[in-house]
Amino acid sequence: MKKTISILPGDGIGPEVMEQTIRIIKKIENKFDHYFTLNHGYIGGAAFEKYGCHFPDTTLHVCKNSDAILFGSVGGPILESHSVKWKDCEKNSILALRKNFQFSSNIRPAKVYPELQDICPLKDSVIGENGIDIVIVRELLGDIYFGEHKSYIIDNIRKAHDISEYDEKQIEIVAHQSFKLAKLRKNKVTSVDKANVLDTSKLWRTILTEISKEYPDVTLEHMLVDNCAMQFFINPSQFDVLVTANLFGDILSDAAAAIPGSLGLMPSASFNVKGFALYEPSGGSAPQIAGKNIANPIAQILSFAMLLKQSFHLIEEANSIEQAVHSTLKAGYRTQDICLNKSKAITTSEITDKILSFI
Repeated sequence: MKKTISILPGDGIGPEVMEQTIRIIKKIENKFDHYFTLNHGYIGGAAFEKYGCHFPDTTLHVCKNSDAILFGSVGGPILESHSVKWKDCEKNSILALRKNFQFSSNIRPAKVYPELQDICPLKDSVIGENGIDIVIVRELLGDIYFGEHKSYIIDNIRKAHDISEYDEKQIEIVAHQSFKLAKLRKNKVTSVDKANVLDTSKLWRTILTEISKEYPDVTLEHMLVDNCAMQFFINPSQFDVLVTANLFGDILSDAAAAIPGSLGLMPSASFNVKGFALYEPSGGSAPQIAGKNIANPIAQILSFAMLLKQSFHLIEEANSIEQAVHSTLKAGYRTQDICLNKSKAITTSEITDKILSFI
């Protein structure tokens, strides 16, 4: 197979973990006789240094001429967030990518690896015999992030408003995606909203209920977002596929990230209605550890595995990477973020060596 992948390392630890993932890409090429053209592009602070903007046209061109995008991370140190280089960096890069390619949904798995149950913050009794394996589907193009934002003063009182909007088409897209995904798993969808208060959530619940009739083998349940947040930590094994709006999905997916024990383990993917997708780790750029060869590359590596499976339909190849990660963890190898005894942690490149040895 011949395919083209846009490689956007970005900032912070992005270039480091992307470098290790490219080693995995080359191994898959050689082992399974594929050829992947890797076209690199600048984004975020790295792009600003070279082009004076966070998402240059050259990078957009690279992405448009690819079969999938493999993204690293963007953003700089918190204390420098108001500097010219870093101001609105995430908004101008990752949100711009979503808007340009109309990425309407984000899929983020949250799984507790048996080998890493000791770093999960939950008790064994909460994890249960069946373990935790959740997939969160988050709508990306609607809700409060894309409505009107306004700050103003009336009668010397400072005020602000952010408007949340949804239409039925936006909701239908993620509804269908969630039910199709559930059919490949445990046939259960939990739709999360705030229908007791918000009209957007009432519409959300109505559309999910209507779409569910097209998938009679899949069980649909509705859950209020505040209850869902609590259930994550008292009974997370009840969830299979969880679908929710942009704002709630942003918060809940980060909350779910605590369950495996590290963001360094969590891949994600964003899709548009045509099936074109961007794959990225769920964590940020972590500038405080950049350049130290201690970042966990597993989330970036598993993002590539998702790319192989979802965009290229190379199931055996993706499974070989996922199994190699499991084997590496089962053998006891750990980066600092997932190692209880920090003195025994290995480096970014060393854990990649181990994963490569198991492919």
